[in-house]
Amino acid sequence: MSEGERLTHLRGDGTAHMVDVSGKQVTARSATAQGRVLLSPTAVAALREGGGQVPKGDALGVARIAGIQAAKRTPDLVPLCHPLAVHGVEVDLEVVDEGVQIRATVRTADRTGVEMEALTSVSVAALALVDMIKAVDKLAVISDIRVTAKAGGRSGDWTRP
Repeated sequence: MSEGERLTHLRGDGTAHMVDVSGKQVTARSATAQGRVLLSPTAVAALREGGGQVPKGDALGVARIAGIQAAKRTPDLVPLCHPLAVHGVEVDLEVVDEGVQIRATVRTADRTGVEMEALTSVSVAALALVDMIKAVDKLAVISDIRVTAKAGGRSGDWTRP
């Protein structure tokens, strides 16, 4: 870390604190995250043939709703994450040959970004999917959860190369 950079969630004595964002401007912000759940060919076939239905019910629908709820509850789960107004959440799940791709985009007009909300959305959608599919595939793997884009705020727009 260069001399001008510092970790904003640490005080001078090295203890953690919540950053004060009250002086920041309210701006439109968004973040997109992606991840995937790797599944057996049998589980992929079950999702495709049943339109997302598996023995426990609508796996893709439950995962989508779980992802939306998770974005709104992120500050309850991530200790230093600011509570903010979540104005929009889109969660998309796509069944592919290897399993299910999950993408979440979260939007707000607030003083801080929504990257953590997007990551939490994808993570919890993946967990819900694993819970719904475990009767068909006990070896499901959650993988590659990452922020792929953000927009707004002081640091501007960014897209993963």
